Amino acid sequence: MTRMRKVAAALLAASALLVTPPTASATPTRSAHEYLARETFDRLPLGPVTAGHGWTADTSGGSLTVVPSSTGHGRELRLHTEGNGRAFLVFSDLAPAGNSFWARLRLRVDRFPTAPDWAHWTVAEASGSDVPTLVRPLGGQYVPTSAADFWGVGSDLGPTGDWTAWQTSAPAAAATWQCVEFHLDAKDNRVTVYLDGVERPELTVSTRQHGGTADDFVFPHFDKLRLGWQLYQANPTPSAYDVRMDDVALSNKRVGGCAS
Repeated sequence: MTRMRKVAAALLAASALLVTPPTASATPTRSAHEYLARETFDRLPLGPVTAGHGWTADTSGGSLTVVPSSTGHGRELRLHTEGNGRAFLVFSDLAPAGNSFWARLRLRVDRFPTAPDWAHWTVAEASGSDVPTLVRPLGGQYVPTSAADFWGVGSDLGPTGDWTAWQTSAPAAAATWQCVEFHLDAKDNRVTVYLDGVERPELTVSTRQHGGTADDFVFPHFDKLRLGWQLYQANPTPSAYDVRMDDVALSNKRVGGCAS
């Protein structure tokens, strides 16, 4: 009996060494993000594409094509439009907690419009089925008095009208990769934009501070996000546009990954 008790005690002590400490899983990791959607394009076949992981395509006078990455690693998406055509990824059936969410993507626009005057373009557009308001957290406009394009948050079809609050302190650089982020925060109907990991407060709009009428700017109940390219004026210069996109992530929390 004495020998059996010693063996049992030894086995109990050995098993205790194999128990995982209770705090081992408590350390937060990057994979813990609650992604609403994520797309790197690496698992899609090369060539024309009409759908991916959690998204479908919306095109008119435009196309989406998966191509080898210009950095030499993986794949990326090429969006092409002719004239004032459009080419978008559409993330539908979103249900962000508190009607607020973050987005991050890597973006390269080959050329921005130089005509007509005040040519207006959109890269991101969020909407809901309850009201017609369109929220455009990434977009901009060609400003003839500066002969340049500038980033600006905008909206349309809501009580504040059709507007783009472009800022000359936020020039849109062509043929350059940028990591762009935006946060839609329903607490104050606030849109915040980050370029390459840096917040651009001059681009922020909110309930009472925006570029439209004197009415309040109010979010719809978001259920859809479109990412891509659309220019609204006919016969623009240049007559065609190419946009590259990669590393798209939508989340209830800030995804990050843009800091240099």
